[in-house]
Amino acid sequence: MRIPLFPLNTVLFPGGTLTLRIFEQRYLQMVSECLRQDSPFGVCLIWRGEEVGEAAVPHRVGTLARSVDWEKGKDGLLGIVAHGGRRFRILDFAPNAQQLLYGNVELLPELEQVPLSPQHRPLADLLRRSLELLAPADSGQQLDDANWVSYRLAELLPLPRREKQRLLQCNDPEQRLTLLQRLLQPATDD
Repeated sequence: MRIPLFPLNTVLFPGGTLTLRIFEQRYLQMVSECLRQDSPFGVCLIWRGEEVGEAAVPHRVGTLARSVDWEKGKDGLLGIVAHGGRRFRILDFAPNAQQLLYGNVELLPELEQVPLSPQHRPLADLLRRSLELLAPADSGQQLDDANWVSYRLAELLPLPRREKQRLLQCNDPEQRLTLLQRLLQPATDD
């Protein structure tokens, strides 16, 4: 599968939402083409480089994204809301003349619902309390699914980008929840 890549200083998780304001011509064209063809683009954390200018080098695991809403702002910038889909691994990539990266990717196995283990129930409770503050009427919560809980916590918690990338790359939801517990441990020892 060949897709355009959007290297960013953020990690998009499956099922997550990403709001972007786009001003670079290469990404305006990419989003327009993806909207016209109803095709996804890949969101990847930047491994080396910057979001603007010359094409950045992305981490090898990213998330497919689809634009679900867009608007042109009064400032002329394009605002989009993208929804995270499946994870992928980049096999190879190269920039085109406009410094837009295109990558050949393989889709990683889709992770099915996994029952939350009792040892990770406190993380689901933390997520539930956090979501009540952010979106009290959200009925789409899946607090018994280890994948959903781990992805939502990973995107909500103020973790370093490297840790978020590590969590995205983890294929086992129980292991991802254990990593989250370890990352939260110093904060709960005080």
